[in-house]
Amino acid sequence: QVQFVESGGGLVQPGGSLTLSCAASSTSFRIYTMAWYRQAAGEQRELIATITPDNKTAHADSVKGRFTVSRVNTKNTMYLQMNSLQPRDTAVYSCKPQATNWRDYWGQGTQVIVSS
Repeated sequence: QVQFVESGGGLVQPGGSLTLSCAASSTSFRIYTMAWYRQAAGEQRELIATITPDNKTAHADSVKGRFTVSRVNTKNTMYLQMNSLQPRDTAVYSCKPQATNWRDYWGQGTQVIVSS
């Protein structure tokens, strides 16, 4: 089964930027619509961005205008550029295909902390 590894999280001040990466272990990545999710402590997991194999994107209202999802299929990698970060963006960020048969899969995720 294809595995996805998230990286790029860390501690950043309010107003700062981070770029997250989601690396797939297989070229099967290229056929999936991929998604970024985040889960803050004590809250429900939230779908924040999706990208189709041909680069059609969608972003949740909570991140629209600040976050941008992208992918490089030749590198089997998806990215999330996050700008104007706020404390409310503090969460564990995860990636996986947006498909029913991936419903129960979750990787380790990458922690983002926005704090002064």
